[in-house]
Amino acid sequence: MNRSVFLLAILAIAIFSGLSSLFIVDEREKALVLRFGRVVDVKEEPGLAFKVPFLDDVVTYDDRILSRDVDPLEVTPLDDRRLVVDAFARYRINDVEQFRQAVGSGGEATAARRLDSILRAETREVLGSVSSNDILSSDRAALMLRIRNAAILEARALGIEIIDVRLKRTDLPRENLDATFGRMRAEREREATDERARGQEAAQRIRAQADRTVVELVSDAQRESEIIRGEADATRSAIFADAFGSDQEFFRFYRSLQAYRGSLLGENSTLVMSPDSEFFDYLKSDTGQ
Repeated sequence: MNRSVFLLAILAIAIFSGLSSLFIVDEREKALVLRFGRVVDVKEEPGLAFKVPFLDDVVTYDDRILSRDVDPLEVTPLDDRRLVVDAFARYRINDVEQFRQAVGSGGEATAARRLDSILRAETREVLGSVSSNDILSSDRAALMLRIRNAAILEARALGIEIIDVRLKRTDLPRENLDATFGRMRAEREREATDERARGQEAAQRIRAQADRTVVELVSDAQRESEIIRGEADATRSAIFADAFGSDQEFFRFYRSLQAYRGSLLGENSTLVMSPDSEFFDYLKSDTGQ
């Protein structure tokens, strides 16, 4: 009985030891086998792996591409116009053994802090060598490439490969925004004033042209009307002359009737003149002169 119990205990210990010597490497991770804190094996392929039970420990690190947001930092370009820059980086752990030696037991948290320091230093150095207009322009890919290339060299000591660095946001510091906005508003107001002045000048030119056109049209119309009136008067005089030449007696009679009608209109009905005046020739005679 005691022997059976002893065999069962040995079997249980053997099974536990066998299970303790096995571990699974996920395809999204890399694993280090540590013995008393020293790296004895690197497991980069996914699947089942072995270690010495009770002596070895397994530490895993993410093998995927990771992102790291850098806290906003102030930079001073060449023109001393301070800017607040917000950046992020994409990286991966490509040498887990060197990564372990560089960060120790701090792991990815320690690596992230050291990576932040690298990115902040390189961002300040690169952006401090150009003007603020270059940083604020839409074509700043060359600046991000310079930051990435410089950070790659620094991050190799951590066993990290930096894939990309991007500037997410580039703004003026809060205390400079009001002054910048004021300058922008003054510039826009000046442009608006210039536009209004140019509009008023154009309007005055248009009004002057319209007034001159009106004067020219009225003058032409008056000239044409005078010509037409003169031609009509000439035609009328010619008609009267022809009529007088055709029958002078009738013409004199017709003109006398017009004189009678014109002199006896309205309140003007009293005439003081000699009875033998020529004005009464057709009134006194039924045969005219």
